Amino acid sequence: MDNFLATVSALNDETRIKLLAFLDTHGPLCVCDLQESFGMIQSRLSRHLKILKEGGFLRVDRCGTWGYYSIRSPLDRFRSEALAEIRCLGIELPPLQKLSQTGDCKL
Repeated sequence: MDNFLATVSALNDETRIKLLAFLDTHGPLCVCDLQESFGMIQSRLSRHLKILKEGGFLRVDRCGTWGYYSIRSPLDRFRSEALAEIRCLGIELPPLQKLSQTGDCKL
């Protein structure tokens, strides 16, 4: 029951839905790339990412001080269907700003 509630709670925020759609579209991204793309302060972004991870949607791979977030694979049926529904929403996403590849990442 707790797992189900964490999943549903993770979906109960427009920013988190956009983050899922963004990661689904662009693949694994460093926190600095997400922060720059969404124009969001790091602490707020980290909170959203933590909730999505606890909801079973994301995985994080550490590379030194950087964390790269991606959609967890495989997803169970409920999360897969939720992600499929998100794809159908036609969400307007911000352009990708890749600071991690340009060396401008300041995290």
